[in-house]
Amino acid sequence: MKWLILLKAWNDQAEGAKIQVSDADAKTLVADGTARECTDAENPETKAADEMGARLGKAVADAVEIAVDGAVQKLSNFKVPVTVKDSEAEARGGFEDFGEFAIAAKAFGKGNIDDRIAKIISVKAPTGMSEGVDSDGGLLVPPEFSQRILDKVFNPVDLIGRTDSLTIRGNSIRIPMENESSRADGSRHGGTRGYWVEEARSKTASKPTFTYANLRPKKMAVLIYATDELIEDSSIALATYLTKKAGDEISFVTNAALMAGTGAGMPLGILNAPCLVSVAKEVGQAADTLVSENIMKMWSRMFGPCRQNAIWLINQECEPQLMTMTINVGTGGIPVYMPANGLSERPYALLMGRPVLPCEWSEALGDQGDIALCDWSQYLSVTKGAIKTAMSIHLRFDYDETVFRFVFRVDGQPWWPLPLTPYKGAAANTLSPFVVLDDRA
Repeated sequence: MKWLILLKAWNDQAEGAKIQVSDADAKTLVADGTARECTDAENPETKAADEMGARLGKAVADAVEIAVDGAVQKLSNFKVPVTVKDSEAEARGGFEDFGEFAIAAKAFGKGNIDDRIAKIISVKAPTGMSEGVDSDGGLLVPPEFSQRILDKVFNPVDLIGRTDSLTIRGNSIRIPMENESSRADGSRHGGTRGYWVEEARSKTASKPTFTYANLRPKKMAVLIYATDELIEDSSIALATYLTKKAGDEISFVTNAALMAGTGAGMPLGILNAPCLVSVAKEVGQAADTLVSENIMKMWSRMFGPCRQNAIWLINQECEPQLMTMTINVGTGGIPVYMPANGLSERPYALLMGRPVLPCEWSEALGDQGDIALCDWSQYLSVTKGAIKTAMSIHLRFDYDETVFRFVFRVDGQPWWPLPLTPYKGAAANTLSPFVVLDDRA
């Protein structure tokens, strides 16, 4: 028997296919130009065993797709179970945690094939075109381990978890928006207007106009080096390390961009958004201070329907200012800021009845953005599926280190293109779902 490569289609086999035929058929096919003999490098039976390691490195290092949507939605608990249910074990490829999987994957790269690794390859290797898996098949990271990191990014206390979030499959999305920046007659909904008309009189036509948001997920990556000793000595420690370090950093960088991102290679943050309203400081106000008039004026510039979803984000340096803030009444005063009363009542401090959350991404006391009143439901974020996880044993092979890569693609901007001029009242007192205070240097 001989292995040939077809130079043209033959017996339902496409040109370029590798086939194994008898010596007689091989001689005939080669003679008439239908095929040629495989070289040693091309012959499947003569490939070196260490080629498996190279194939693993290529497949995983090329960012193998791990977003198996159905399984990802069902799996959210990363704890190592005492007993593993069949459905959970199947979703994780038979592994109890990411550390156990990493040890088996590294052994596979050296030619030691774990039955669970072999099963993953046999199930996941595509027969045709696929996204993220090469033509020879590859090692797919079981989805539960990446999902744990994704959970950290979308934790409810994170800003991105409060946004109007979309998941897209393509590389960009164009979303129509009403071209509305004023509630004055003739401007609502970009130009729609209603009229009172008498019987049998003609009507005046109007129409809405639109603009659009064009979002393209930007790439953010975390690269982690783990020594072989760490991988081999404690699988649980590895899983915890990867989850905490990569997850925390992805969460931090994403949320920082939602606050102050430039929009170039990252999401557009509210502090740089055209719809931001920044309230002027009081005449004679001292540097690096907050006064009750600041809070009341900020509240008055928050668009009314957005107040029920609004939160205050503050730098912790603002807290002493808030705790001593009062409104003068006669010879005394009443407090403005209401500290939290414990889990039995309020888990958050309150200001104008809305939660006050200390935030790492708020600017220093006295700078614009040290205190912000925000309705994050008016911010649109888009992500490109789950976090992609890849592993390579080759990049730092001579240092006995394995490299793990985590890639997350996200973009975002406020729904509002501009602040809103109110229907009645001073035109200068525009409204917005994102309100901050000017610098008080």
